[in-house]
Amino acid sequence: MRIKWFSLIRITGLLLVLLYHFFQTVFPGGFFGVDVFFTFSGFLITSLLLEEFEQKGKIDILGFFRRRFYRIFPPVVLMVLVVMPFTFLVRQDYVAGIGGQIAGVLGFMTNFYEMLTGGSYESQFIPHLFVHNWSLAVEVHYYILWGLAVWFLSKRAKTSGQLRGMIFLLSSATFMISFLSMFIGSFIVSSYSTLYFSTLTHVYPFFLGSVLATLIGVRHTTPLLKRLNQTLDLKQTLLVFSAGLGVLLLLTFFVKFNYLFAYLFGFLLASLAALLMIVAARLLHEKTPTIEEPKVIGFLADTSYAVYLFHWPFYIIFSQLMSNLPAVILTTIFSYLFASLSFYVIEPFIAGKNSSLLQKVKEIPHIQPIFAGSVGFLSLLTLIVMLIAPQVGAFETDLMVTGLNQAQTNITRTKTMADQAEASRYNIADGVSIIGDSVTLRASDGLKEILPDAQIDGQVSRNTKQANALMLNYSQNKALPKIVVIATGVNNPEDYKADLDLLITNLPKGHQLVLVTPYEGDTTQETQPYVEQYASYARELAQKYPYIALADWNQVAKDHPDIWKGTDRVHFGSDTTKQDEGAKLYAETINNAVKALADKPVKSK
Repeated sequence: MRIKWFSLIRITGLLLVLLYHFFQTVFPGGFFGVDVFFTFSGFLITSLLLEEFEQKGKIDILGFFRRRFYRIFPPVVLMVLVVMPFTFLVRQDYVAGIGGQIAGVLGFMTNFYEMLTGGSYESQFIPHLFVHNWSLAVEVHYYILWGLAVWFLSKRAKTSGQLRGMIFLLSSATFMISFLSMFIGSFIVSSYSTLYFSTLTHVYPFFLGSVLATLIGVRHTTPLLKRLNQTLDLKQTLLVFSAGLGVLLLLTFFVKFNYLFAYLFGFLLASLAALLMIVAARLLHEKTPTIEEPKVIGFLADTSYAVYLFHWPFYIIFSQLMSNLPAVILTTIFSYLFASLSFYVIEPFIAGKNSSLLQKVKEIPHIQPIFAGSVGFLSLLTLIVMLIAPQVGAFETDLMVTGLNQAQTNITRTKTMADQAEASRYNIADGVSIIGDSVTLRASDGLKEILPDAQIDGQVSRNTKQANALMLNYSQNKALPKIVVIATGVNNPEDYKADLDLLITNLPKGHQLVLVTPYEGDTTQETQPYVEQYASYARELAQKYPYIALADWNQVAKDHPDIWKGTDRVHFGSDTTKQDEGAKLYAETINNAVKALADKPVKSK
């Protein structure tokens, strides 16, 4: 028996995730949609296991795993095989280490793969094509461990009521362990991505769903649900459903991935909202006996899992080839096309089921050899991509090599600068120190050519707070030259005003400052408005303080759109020519600002 209106919960979870990935600046909290899936899965799986025990007096654990395998694994394999030909449309950076990614996907270990490789859920310049499979990994871990746990308990339970009680207690205990792990961990970790990816910290929505399963059931309802059905009328039930949906919408619009609130209470609230929607949907099934669930709702729910699998790699690929809206449209079309193929044809075929549509497909002439040949060809193509793909992308390699060369150069300059400092009024050596992020690293060759004597210190993901601390460290060690160039602002720009004000306060006397305005050309990024505000405020500061000059990279970047084609819109140059052009522009922008300081005073108070 299909429970009407449960489909709405699946659709809600998927829609939130899609909106988040497609339009992150508008829906910054759409990632909570995953927790809707988690909560609903925990509820449904536990309910079905309980009902199996009620009907048969035992749980067929092998049958449970078999059903999960047929539902989960075929769409995953299809997704990997289908995506591989599309990778030839983008540069090699997007398939770097693809073998490890695929192994993580097929082994349901993507979350651990991302944690071990230092992956960040939101801040990867070259996003992994299969990073979204972290949630599937957590889900499978839950299925395996929880399936075995419930089966073990069923061996010791004498009645279904006893089993419900045992599951309730175990679900409550495991929920508390997981929730407290995330709660406490949020004060300790340096990156929230670790908490987000981890099975231990992010599995608790499943157990909230499991708790609810012991209280209301699915097909075999409990006395509690019957009492709720008698107490609440149709209008009140709809209000309960709307309340849950309303909480999710508030989280979607106002809570961001890097907010501490998300890890303390956000995921919990999203899961509790999902519980309200589950209860309301189950009641609506009883209260709308004459109303049929629209077929389009059933279709959207049935294909939701496969659409989730397909949408991310397609979106990453298409968004490198075109603007955001066409990429979203193409992603949606391709995702639903292959999701429908998976759910209505491939999955029932592999599971040995039959349907009118599958029967029609089987009647197509030579369909079996066509299918086998297609699978063989895509498998071979996948193997070829894995063999020819670099372990590390050209972009990451370039930054790594540049960073090593930079470190070696700076070591040789430190003693010389310390000696020169003794001869000046403030004990400060003449010269230029450029403290920047990965964009500075990207422009290293151009900076060396135009500012050959400059001290260059760029680091991937460096923010203004870190640049400030580094500036003070250089100063304390008498290794900070007269002119300090701060080229940050793309990473963690939300507190731009406080960060820049503190930077100016901490700039030691006797120095001059160049502020390089950051550029983020991808308007779908949540941080893009903050980057623009950072640039605007930097312009104000350059007007306010006589010892500050502005290197307006933000404006220069906008004036040269050709250097951004095929890039992440932060790091210029998809090929050597455009990289060199971008590096030269970047270096000239800074050099002009340095020259502008020649007639300006140093900081004196």
